[in-house]
Amino acid sequence: MPTPGLDGYTPSWHKPEHDDLAELARDFFTKEVLPHADRLERQGHPDREHYRRAGELGLLGLSVPEEYGGGGGDFTHEAVLLHEQQHVGEGSLGLAVHSGIVNGYIAEYGTDEQKRRWLPGLTSGDLIGAIAMTEPGGGSDLQALRTKAVRDGDDYVVTGSKTFITNGGLADLVILAVKTDTSQGAAGISLLVCEVSGDPPGFRRGRLLEKIGLHSNDTAELFFDDFRVPAGNLLGAEGGGFFQMMAQLPQERLVIGVGAVAAMQRAVELAVAYAKERTAFGKTVFAHQNTRMVLADCATRTRASRIFLDDCIVRHARGELDVPTAAMAKLWLTEGQCEVVDRCLQVFGGYGYTTEYPIAKMYADARVQKIYGGTNEIMKELIARVL
Repeated sequence: MPTPGLDGYTPSWHKPEHDDLAELARDFFTKEVLPHADRLERQGHPDREHYRRAGELGLLGLSVPEEYGGGGGDFTHEAVLLHEQQHVGEGSLGLAVHSGIVNGYIAEYGTDEQKRRWLPGLTSGDLIGAIAMTEPGGGSDLQALRTKAVRDGDDYVVTGSKTFITNGGLADLVILAVKTDTSQGAAGISLLVCEVSGDPPGFRRGRLLEKIGLHSNDTAELFFDDFRVPAGNLLGAEGGGFFQMMAQLPQERLVIGVGAVAAMQRAVELAVAYAKERTAFGKTVFAHQNTRMVLADCATRTRASRIFLDDCIVRHARGELDVPTAAMAKLWLTEGQCEVVDRCLQVFGGYGYTTEYPIAKMYADARVQKIYGGTNEIMKELIARVL
């Protein structure tokens, strides 16, 4: 994103430091993680060492204050990291959740003691973070969650289950949405930070879910059976969890949008390069007018998407990114990602349907973007409420 692509566009917030960060991140992903891509796909989860190496390089917690071990930057720095990861095709490390979401919750709602306790480990890569909202049968309806936390002395006793949890297979720290008061609706939801390294009593990880895409990232089921969490691990005030999640969801949806635009850019670049070297009927595929028209449409959609994303990032930096606009971004950018990747895959013909070419993996990976972070149907509902 900070480095102009085929469309020559540079974000308005761009500074030279973003170029330096992009180069560092790109080198890390391409030289230290991507060479292991086939093995990571087979094992179904990333390597812990890659998280630690990212931490050594200062790539985790870019927007976390320096006093807690972070980079002292802002969301633009996180956006650069996530853009570079998607643009080079690295999909194992769950940085969108670890850095883009978990760190933000703790930095925003944690006490000073909680921040000093957890953020340094998250920024070094010694701790891997996840957030657990979704439940079996619950989907995007967060108010209907059933996982309960009952106060018992100095602990909360948690019972319930979560599913589709990104980073769930390796997570050491899980921000868990629970019902602390079942007589209330949204006002009965709280957030607990669960320390689950070593799978303590009462906590169990289920299977790593087999997905049509994102094969090298761990997505898991989590189970809690009278799992005890110290009351001091409550994040913010009891009963404030739903409102905390609603306040943080715009950034989560912006994180998804960053990945969508990076994928669009990569798909166009790959398709243009292939079309200019592949021949059909005595000339390059690019020389055929229909191919040029398709790629022109995709390049235009990508440019417009980048400009919309840039505007959202600027608004977010000012604290002005509202829920409907974030929903619009998530909706339009992920729909655009799926459309652009699909049309670019078509340029490859039969080769686009083989895993030998990265466009096929991009096609499978793209589909979930319209589901997590709130389905796109929910995004339309949020938008319609302000019309």
